[in-house]
Amino acid sequence: MKKHLKLTMVTACCLALLLPACTQQQPDTRAADEVAIRAADVAFSKAVEAKQLDAAVAFYADDAVVMFVNAPMLTTKDAIRKAFEEFFAMPGIAMKWQATKVEAARSGDFGYAVGTYEMTMNNSQGKPFTDHGKYTTVYKKQADGSWKAVVDISNTDLPVTPPSK
Repeated sequence: MKKHLKLTMVTACCLALLLPACTQQQPDTRAADEVAIRAADVAFSKAVEAKQLDAAVAFYADDAVVMFVNAPMLTTKDAIRKAFEEFFAMPGIAMKWQATKVEAARSGDFGYAVGTYEMTMNNSQGKPFTDHGKYTTVYKKQADGSWKAVVDISNTDLPVTPPSK
């Protein structure tokens, strides 16, 4: 009985010492992750502003989902590339955005940027037209530590106009 009690006490002490190590949380990297996500978002905007096709498309993960204004959902890198090619070819096109909020998950693997955009293009009469709206981009940390967009959605603040007949 004494031997059994002694073994139980030793086991309990060992568990008491080891349990905190097993349940210890990862270090909180949210602040650093938020800085990295904001930097990725700024670099992404600058690549689009400069009409750098390869650089813009590189900000998306291979399994990204993109939902641009007035367009079907894009679910492949090829479709995203084609959409940017067409976008950059539009007469008078210029676009930039800025995050107003960036947040990272405690887990360190996901985060998002929310912000506003401004886009100028030529209308059907060839005159400059400015659109402004908002966006949300969900970022996922990659194996190499970089952040790539996995979900990207934007929509305009302008009122809906019925299609012309």
